[in-house]
Amino acid sequence: MNQIVKFARFQLIRNPNPNPKLLNQNLALLSKSHDHGDSFFNLYNQMLSDSSYHNHYTFTHALKACCSFHAHSKGIEIHARLIKSGHISDLFIKNSLLHFYLSSNDVVSAKRVFKSIPFPDVVSWTSLISGLSKCGFESQAIAAFSSMTVKPNALTLVSAFSACSSIGALRFGKAIHAYGLKSLIDGNIVFDNAALDLYAKCRSLLNARNVFVKMSKRDVITWTTLLMAYARGGHCDEAVEVFKQMVVSGEAEPNEATIVNVLSACASIGSLSLGCWVHSYVDERIDLDVDGNIGNALVNMYVKCGDMKMGLKVFNMVVHKDVISWGTVICGLAMNGYGKQAVQIFSRMLVHGVLPDDVTFIGLLSACSHVGLVSEGIMFFKAMRDSYGIVPQMRHYGCMVDMYGRAGLFEEAVAFLKGMPVEAEGPIWGALLLACKIHGNEEMSEWIRGQIRDKNVGVGTLALLSNIYASSERWDDANKVRKTMRGPGLKKIGGFSWVESEVRMESSLCFA
Repeated sequence: MNQIVKFARFQLIRNPNPNPKLLNQNLALLSKSHDHGDSFFNLYNQMLSDSSYHNHYTFTHALKACCSFHAHSKGIEIHARLIKSGHISDLFIKNSLLHFYLSSNDVVSAKRVFKSIPFPDVVSWTSLISGLSKCGFESQAIAAFSSMTVKPNALTLVSAFSACSSIGALRFGKAIHAYGLKSLIDGNIVFDNAALDLYAKCRSLLNARNVFVKMSKRDVITWTTLLMAYARGGHCDEAVEVFKQMVVSGEAEPNEATIVNVLSACASIGSLSLGCWVHSYVDERIDLDVDGNIGNALVNMYVKCGDMKMGLKVFNMVVHKDVISWGTVICGLAMNGYGKQAVQIFSRMLVHGVLPDDVTFIGLLSACSHVGLVSEGIMFFKAMRDSYGIVPQMRHYGCMVDMYGRAGLFEEAVAFLKGMPVEAEGPIWGALLLACKIHGNEEMSEWIRGQIRDKNVGVGTLALLSNIYASSERWDDANKVRKTMRGPGLKKIGGFSWVESEVRMESSLCFA
């Protein structure tokens, strides 16, 4: 890059008639480098010193550089120069200006530029639709697509898909899909992936599967999108099955996003054997490192599947531990009954200079609750709020009430509830009811019943209250609560258990 700058300056200083084409080529190369913003704009300013040194391509390169270097004020200056020089009438330059303003989130200026274009082409419309969608104006992007005066291309349709996906506009997205199928050449993988992403984010799994099956060509984005669709929709078994098919078919090679999502699915269904198989697959791939997102996902999978030993082993292998790494292992220790060890890990986290977040404190407070570290829990709650500036959420309040209740400190629990700045939700009352059942505190159970009488609490909380009455042989009160549950059509989902079958796959990576 330094040689390019030197050559360009030589052209300007030594050559009496520098070639604008060569200078613009140098500008284009400099605009692609994120470390040479000053060099780019110095060369650009020098080229403006003489009208023979630049042309309209100079300004398009400059506007592109303003996007790359986040030089918004310089872009406004270039806009003024374009108006003064008369280059503003060029459609190519106006499209560059439109892209610049939208990439800077300046929607007002972008709309003004667009309205000044007498006959916008497909690039103009696509830039507007894509930019509005990325800036958070998805409804306006869809409205712009509807009012297009030229035929959209594949990129336009993909941009419109993105807007529909963000706001869940499934019906309009289906219309775009139908239009694209009629007007585009078959086999446009970018368009098909965008359609698949729309159905995935709108939880329309049947349509997503149909798009996937009908695609003539599939890449890693295709497979990962379908896997994520099943995982986010709660169909984690299907998500894991998609990963199996992906590996066995060899149609596309899983990337980091694929691995992270399938590990999340394994964690959700508690499938340790499948999670171990994915881990062995990662170890076989030299381009996948057990660090960063993959390392964190592996730790999360192991701790949620109850294998704390492997969770800690992978945690110790992660070189660049971030707040997610520490928070995951702290929460894992807490949920697996290692409360004191969770507190010790937190101390190591602070020694390493990693600041905790709200999830870290959920793990800490849960750990203190389960092992009876009441004074430590109170200290962590105050530190979270006063030292780290983290605003407590409902889950933090729930952990505190649960901690007081498990320790039998009902007066403190009630005082804490009354001092909360938000109204307690069902899970908090449920935690306190469970503590009442454990400690046999019927008086507190009656008080809780009065508190939740007109509140929208979950069916689990009501079922727990009914069971407390039944255990004391207060059948009339138990039946009254059951009738309350049946009134709005609530029904408690029955518990279930399962036995995980042995993982068998047609792959050399499968282990015994």
